[in-house]
Parts: sequence; C-alpha cells; structure tokens
Amino acid sequence: MSTTTTPPTVAAPAGTRAPAASRRRRRRLSGRAVSYVVLTIGLLVWLVPFAWMALGSFKTQGEIVQKPPTWLPQDPTTQNFEQWFGPLNFGNFFVNSLIVAVVTVLGNLIFCSMVGYALAKMDFPGKKILFAVVMITLMVPGVVTFVPLFVMVSKLGLVNSYAALILPFLTAPIGVFLMRQFMLGIPEPLIEAARIDGAGEFRIFARIVMPLCGPPLATLAILTFLSSWNNFLWPLVAAQSESMYTLPVALSLYSTGQNATNYGLLLAGSVLVIAPILLLFVFLQRYFIQGIATAGLK
Repeated sequence: MSTTTTPPTVAAPAGTRAPAASRRRRRRLSGRAVSYVVLTIGLLVWLVPFAWMALGSFKTQGEIVQKPPTWLPQDPTTQNFEQWFGPLNFGNFFVNSLIVAVVTVLGNLIFCSMVGYALAKMDFPGKKILFAVVMITLMVPGVVTFVPLFVMVSKLGLVNSYAALILPFLTAPIGVFLMRQFMLGIPEPLIEAARIDGAGEFRIFARIVMPLCGPPLATLAILTFLSSWNNFLWPLVAAQSESMYTLPVALSLYSTGQNATNYGLLLAGSVLVIAPILLLFVFLQRYFIQGIATAGLK
C-alpha cells in the first residue's frame, strides 16, 4: 500500500508578515479617514441652513435682503425677538403648543404602550387582524383622513378647543408598532412567572413591562413631541381664534404682511420653535438611539 506524504508547510518569514499587517492597518485607517471626511462634509451642509437662520434672526430686514448677502450681522439687533415677546404675545402661542405637545406625548406613551403590550404578550381572537389594521394605517396618508376628521370634530362641537388639537393624535400607529416590537423581546417566562404569582395583566404591564421600556418610550416621546410641536395644517384649521394658535400657525400668519414677508421676524420665530426640540433631543438622544436600534430586532 502506497502512502502519500504531505510536504511540510513553510512558514512565511517574519519580515513578510509585518508589511502585510501594516498595509492592512493603513487601509483601515485611510477608509476610516475618508468616512470621517464625508460625514463631516455632510454635517456642515446640514448645519448651513440652521446657522443662516440663527444669524439672520439678529439682522434687520434690509440686511437680510441685501445683495450680496452677508453671513455675520453687520448691526446685530434683538428687535425681531422683542416683537415676538412683546406685541405678538409669544407666551400664549408657546403655552398652547406646549399643552398640546405634552398631553399628546403622554397619551401616546400610555395608549400605544397598552395596545403594544396586548399585541405582543396577550392572546385574543383577532389579534393578527388588529395588527394588520395597524400596519395598514401606517400606509394611509394623513391628508386622506383630514376632511372626515374635521367633520367629526365639528359635529362634536370641539372646534377651536384643546380637545380638537389633541384628541385626533392621542394614539399613533407608529407608536403601537414601536412598542410592540420592543415588547416582543421581553422574556416570556418573566410574564408567565408574574401570572402564576397571581398578578393581573394591568399590574404586569405597569410594574414589570413598563420599567423595561425606557428606550422605546423615550423614542416615542421624541417622535410624538416633534410631530405635535411642528404640526401646522391641522391646528390652522381646528384653531379658529388667536387665543388657540400654536407656534407654527402664529409663525406663518404673523411673519407675512400685506406686501412682503418679514424675514427677520420669520427667522427669529423659527429659532424659538426649534430650540425646545433641540433641548429635548439632547437630553434623550441616548435613549432615542437605543430605542431605534432595538425596535427592529423582532
């Protein structure tokens, strides 16, 4: 019987391994550097409009429309902000927007979590059909339901009230989907152990499930607050008196005169509208990123 012998492998000299590793390291560093450069350029392009808005809010109308335009204010003024906090009654519009946004956020956190828990951890007839309905509503544009919604609110006598601004948005399909996806990842034995110990579904939901849902709740809060704070078309129709105007509505109506747009007033109002959103995101960005990352695992 003939036997085959395998020739011994010859190890590469140490002098050849070092240059190969060095080349791979250089390629990784160069790829990382290119990524950082591209991301930095994208960030600068994204920040340019915001920088122009912030600087323009301290300019006069003549300086904003002059050609060629200038970046830095030649004669900085706070007159645009003084008009918002003075004759235009910014405080009333801010309070209206804050009430609508906060109540809408709280409603979505409570009701979307309840529906998400039912769809994720409870068994009942029609569960799959209900979830399919939720997913279908995600694909329906809001404009389609705009007129029927206004007719319903008008028939109930809620026009020009906080109820008209809040009730249609207390529960959002995206919130239900987000909470359901996260709750699917909660271990089932944890829920079953609580049921064996005699805990009811509401107690399980409030004492066990909700404390584990910090990231998705923060994500839902940011998304809902952003949507409610920037909502323009519905408050424009539902709020029919100045006392009920929200900030976007006031910004669009009071920055445009009979002959021309007051760009300084418009830019100053835009700064005031965006500031609360930026502060909210800064405080909750860690939870927001975690919530987006974990929501799609199931």
